[in-house]
Amino acid sequence: MAQDLFLGIDLGTGGVRACALDADARIVGIATTALPAPRQDGDAIDQEPALWWDAVVETIGKLSVDRAAIQRISVDGTSGTLLLTDGDGKPLTPGLMYNDARAGAEAARIGGVAPAESGAHGRSSALAKLLHLLSRGGDKAKHALHQADWIAGRLTGRFDGSDENNALKLGYDPVTRRWPDWLDRLNVPRALLPQVRVPGAEIGTIDPMMARRLGLSSSTRIHAGTTDGVAAFIATRASAPGDAVTSLGTTLVVKLLAEKPVFAADQGIYSHRLGDRWLAGGASNTGGAALLAHFSAAELEAMTPRLKPAQPTGLDYYPLPKPGERFPIADPNLPPRVTPRPADDVTFFQGLLEGVAAVEAMAYRRLGELGAPALRRVISIGGGAKNAAWSEIRHRLLGVPVTIAEQTEASYGAALLALHAGPP
Repeated sequence: MAQDLFLGIDLGTGGVRACALDADARIVGIATTALPAPRQDGDAIDQEPALWWDAVVETIGKLSVDRAAIQRISVDGTSGTLLLTDGDGKPLTPGLMYNDARAGAEAARIGGVAPAESGAHGRSSALAKLLHLLSRGGDKAKHALHQADWIAGRLTGRFDGSDENNALKLGYDPVTRRWPDWLDRLNVPRALLPQVRVPGAEIGTIDPMMARRLGLSSSTRIHAGTTDGVAAFIATRASAPGDAVTSLGTTLVVKLLAEKPVFAADQGIYSHRLGDRWLAGGASNTGGAALLAHFSAAELEAMTPRLKPAQPTGLDYYPLPKPGERFPIADPNLPPRVTPRPADDVTFFQGLLEGVAAVEAMAYRRLGELGAPALRRVISIGGGAKNAAWSEIRHRLLGVPVTIAEQTEASYGAALLALHAGPP
């Protein structure tokens, strides 16, 4: 008999990725399809939703698995990406992408009424985008949907739902688990807002016509998804309060599993709900971009074997690519601190790595000061995670085990949601 399979679909910035798991969470199939770059005109960054759907169809078709054996599907998408549709789910607007920042005036209106702990603040929030779209003739709209919501709707034929993680930037209150009353002060039409489900909760059975088109069983069930960032966290299998994931990419992003939410809007800290737990996170401007301000990628790679992580340099750096920091220090004018510079480039490079690690340690301390649990272990993802010397430096400064995640793909995390039918 064919084994049961569980599918995660990730709508990322550069393409769509699908990951199929068996009942033991082993990967049995992966497929990808590239997406064209979004249109950009100044602060406006958008994309036609049809491109997402076509890429999803193509990606599912590329899977070298028995698609009829897929029992459950969950979809994640970029956080804050929003579109308006009619009652049948037909897009009435482009998808305003996660980094679309055209809604400055709308963000100011939100800032005047939303509580500080809301995830709806900022020019790129989904709520700011909704207000902008409504001001540009959204009177025929019936649904405001995030990227993952719309794809799940195409699979089920239902366009009335979202999940607690995607809904956060649309103004949903994850603590009370409801749409807050202050939305009425912004004249947000309640009928447009989706029904919010727990990530992994069942939405419904796949539309029969869609099942035939995609080669899926007519009994395949579609489950609520999440954002791409939360899906990537789930993929690491972090599971206990105090488990943390650090992303060492262009910037430094920290996420810590907690038993209660942590909010600090002035530092960009908010919490996603994961079942009965919370994922508290923040992002610093330090990271890979701060290193590349001084050396090329090739130079960094060449110097890495010469690092001496057991011999601290004693340099007290706060590396930034340019002035300005969000977290753990909220100061838009904070200057980089990268002096004095030693004559030896390897020593300077190690001092920069120590500086980023010190910011990481400060970030987790700051989360602790705001009520997050004590750090238990750190799982590393991103390009910098592969640097063993840097991991040793970070272990020394963090004081907890530092490991590399076996899986970091958001599609794997979405597949785990489908497999477990809820947060693992």
